[in-house]
Amino acid sequence: MRNGGPLVAYPAERIYEEVGFIAYYFHWPHDDIMNMEHRERRRWCDEISKINRKLNDEPEKQNVFDVFGKR
Repeated sequence: MRNGGPLVAYPAERIYEEVGFIAYYFHWPHDDIMNMEHRERRRWCDEISKINRKLNDEPEKQNVFDVFGKR
């Protein structure tokens, strides 16, 4: 238990999506990405999505690369 509640695991499928997304765009090594905290990986996914929106001159949430919606 943590903070009075059960510890909930982050879905493995989501981790693979985040790692694949970052690795594809930034070409960072798998181990480096896996060693990041979840919040840091999510932040990099958001930053990559922002970069793609700017490059494609598209409004927010209209980009095909924005596979990770705001949570």
